[in-house]
Parts: sequence; structure tokens; C-alpha cells
Amino acid sequence: MAGEYSRELSVKVFAGQGRLIEKGYRQGGPAGFGLRRTLIDEHGTTKAVLGRGEQKSLQTDRVILTPGPDEEIAVVQEVYRAFVHDGQTEREIAEALNVRGILTDLERPWTRGTVHQLLINEKYVGDNVWNRRSFKLKKKRVRNAPDMWIRSQGAFEGIVERKLFEAAHSIITARSFRLSDEEMLEALRGLYASKGLLSGIIIDECDGLPSSSAYSSRFGSLLRAYSLVGFTPDRDYRYVAINRDLRKLHPDVLRQVLDGLREQGSEAWQDLETDRVIVNGEFSLSVVLARCQTTSTGLLRWKLRFDTSVMPDITIVVRMDTDNRAPLDFYLFPRLDVASDRVRLAEDNGLSLDAYRFDTLDYLYDIAAPVRIAEAA
Repeated sequence: MAGEYSRELSVKVFAGQGRLIEKGYRQGGPAGFGLRRTLIDEHGTTKAVLGRGEQKSLQTDRVILTPGPDEEIAVVQEVYRAFVHDGQTEREIAEALNVRGILTDLERPWTRGTVHQLLINEKYVGDNVWNRRSFKLKKKRVRNAPDMWIRSQGAFEGIVERKLFEAAHSIITARSFRLSDEEMLEALRGLYASKGLLSGIIIDECDGLPSSSAYSSRFGSLLRAYSLVGFTPDRDYRYVAINRDLRKLHPDVLRQVLDGLREQGSEAWQDLETDRVIVNGEFSLSVVLARCQTTSTGLLRWKLRFDTSVMPDITIVVRMDTDNRAPLDFYLFPRLDVASDRVRLAEDNGLSLDAYRFDTLDYLYDIAAPVRIAEAA
């Protein structure tokens, strides 16, 4: 019950934060150079400008972004004009600002990366954007696709003209589109050869190279781009890409389960708040995709983790193949038989676990189908 309550609360909090974003309220993070965080009350009356590290004290108060000092606004507008009209690079702009002794909002010297971030952040035209990245409970931090972002256009007063911002965005985007895949990889190889390692920050700080986000968009992820140029991080991050693909696959598998149940005459629907499937109004089930892992000795393993606080009546474990592309087989674990929140599957597990294994889900569809019983006279 505690876990169920936590999930319901998470959904409500996320929806509430989304509505606040649409109204133009700030949901954490520094304001940025040229902007300030301003505290307002429930009636929209300005109360104070918040300094770094300061937070609101009343629940009814809200934080919005407002233009900062005139001299900082002038610098931001100058950066955009230098980039769009004068054709200067981010590094040239950063060097010019450092020569003049101008520091960033964090009181640090400017770099190519900090100028690049200033040029691509939509808050400078007054747009409020949220949910670029998400970090759910017991999950890895992920970068969300643009269609998942929550955006409110013109939520507050911008300090850069929209046409100027869009021109800068077009120039940055065109830098990567002008290059073929091989040209982008060749440039990345050169950077790897000179630096000896790669990271998003190193890429963003390099002149004449597309941004790290451009590589991620073109090749699916930075890790894939790294692999194509022969760079392997000290830590094996392949699981990040695999988990991302499995998250994309999960809705398809869930839809197949729903279709299979309905074809056999069952009434099945998905509870969007708990992500469980309710069958005939009688029992619930959930679908878990188990990633295949290869040990150093070449053995295959699948690690499962159950949330025992809100266990459905049946958990469908989809054991993925060695490439994590398609289901290998299925395990049907009834709630009563789940003794631990963690289970480790091997290729062969003995009767204690393989008794729950099935090549297909036809057995589940058959036993779930309602049966008509004739009424006794």
C-alpha cells in the first residue's frame, strides 16, 4: 500500500509540476547569465529577487524568471549578434568576454561550452521548458526525447528577439547537417587522437566540431558514436543504450499481451497510473523485460527485481535474447510464489524456477479466458 501510494503521488506531483511550467513558474535550477529568479506571491505581486542558493519559504509563493541587470542583458544580446551577424565562433566570443573581464553567472571564465549553452537555451526568448531529463525512483537518469518536453512559449519576458534566437539555432543545427556521418566521425576520431578520451564536455569545448547533442541525435547516442571511432569508456555503458531500447519495446510487448487476452475473449485494460493490466476485473498482471547479460566466462544471466510492496497477481517476465532484440521465452510468476524481491535466472534454472517458464503466452491467454457456465434448473 505504501508503494502504491508513492506511485499515485508521483503521478500527481508530475502533473502538478507540468501545470506550473505552463503557467511560467520556475521548477529549480539557476537562472543563468542575464536572468534572475524572482519571488512572487499567489496574486503575482513581486516580493524579492532571489540570490544564488536562496529558496522560497511559503508554499503559495512562486518563482519566475525576469530580466537581469541591463549590462548583463546587453552582453547576452551582443553574444547573439556576434554569433549570427558577425560569424564569430563560440570560442572567439568566449575569449573576447574573458579579455574584457566578464565572468559567467557562476563567476567563472567563459568557455566554448558555456557560450554554446547560452545560444541554445530557450529561456532567453521567454520559453519555459521542463522535463528534458528525468530521474524516477530506482531508475537511471535519462535524457528525454523532445516530444516529451513540457514547453510554455512566451511564459515570461525574453531578453533576446525570437528571430535572432532562431537564426542562432539554425546555424548550430546546420553545422551538423552539412556534414555526412563519416565526416562527423572523422572529426571525432581526430579529437579522440588528440585528447586521448572523449566526453560530452570535451566535444562541446572543441571548435569546428558539432555539439555532443548533435552526435547523440545523429547516431542514436554518444556511446554509439564513441564505439564507431574506437573509444571505450572506462565503465561499460552499453547497458544505458540497451535499457533505452527496452523501454521503447515495453509498450509494444504490453500491447501484444492485451491483444492476446482480448482475442481469447477476456476483457483487459491498462491502468495508466500503476502500469498494470486488469483482466476481467478479477486479477492484475504486469510485464517486466529482463535484459540478457553475458558474464566474463560467456554465461548468460537475467537479473529480475520485483517491487514486492505492490506486486500484481501475476508478473510476466519476458526473458530477452542475447542481443536484447526479441523475447526468448516467458516466465509467469504468481504473487504468492515470489519469495524474494530479487531473482537471478540462468540458461537452465531447475524445476523450482523453470516450472514457471513458457515458450509463448498462449497458456496465460487460455486460463484467463472467461468460461460460460450453464445455469442449473
